[in-house]
Amino acid sequence: MEANKYIDYTNLKMDAKEKDIEKLCEDAIAYNFEAVCVHPYYVQLAKELLKDTNINVCTVVGFPLGMNTPQTKTFEAVEATENGADEIDMVINVGALKDKDYDYIKKEITDIRDSIDGKVLKVIIETSLLTEDEIIKMTEICNETFVNFIKTNTGFGSRGVTVKDVEIINAHKNDILEIKASGGIKSLNQMDELIKAGATRIGTSSGKEIMKELEARR
Repeated sequence: MEANKYIDYTNLKMDAKEKDIEKLCEDAIAYNFEAVCVHPYYVQLAKELLKDTNINVCTVVGFPLGMNTPQTKTFEAVEATENGADEIDMVINVGALKDKDYDYIKKEITDIRDSIDGKVLKVIIETSLLTEDEIIKMTEICNETFVNFIKTNTGFGSRGVTVKDVEIINAHKNDILEIKASGGIKSLNQMDELIKAGATRIGTSSGKEIMKELEARR
């Protein structure tokens, strides 16, 4: 797979303006990225800007803290798909995970999965807050709930993704589950290392810069 097709080109800044999303989509078209990832507020705009392309529109649910109720997250996900989102990145309730309330975690995932009409679902686990055992447990839950991706980080945590995070997930996932690495990915070398560790999607706001690095390398 070409490097550009790994990239979910992202702008989830709190102060993202309409012109920023227009530029995001313009760059995504120029490099033919796999997807753009935007706040729910901008899903309709991104869908319109990308309507003549094969670039997916991704958005976030329960973002960035994940402590919304399952009903709220499900409503967000349904509204986003009705507005044109092709992919949903949902944040789990990390507090419930810490409390070992695994049935709750499974329910919030399956409620969203079953509500979005077969759209791609990525489950954000926020590895910056988890122990290795908790990362393994969340990987097992993602295996059991048949989601498309497990996603490492929101980018709002205490650190970004590490190669070790991805290696742990990769060692415990089934053959169906894919890994989206995200959080602090700013260079081609980082992206290469994460793909080598098992990531099949890269969430980054530095997609354009990474592609320029790749062009320079060639």
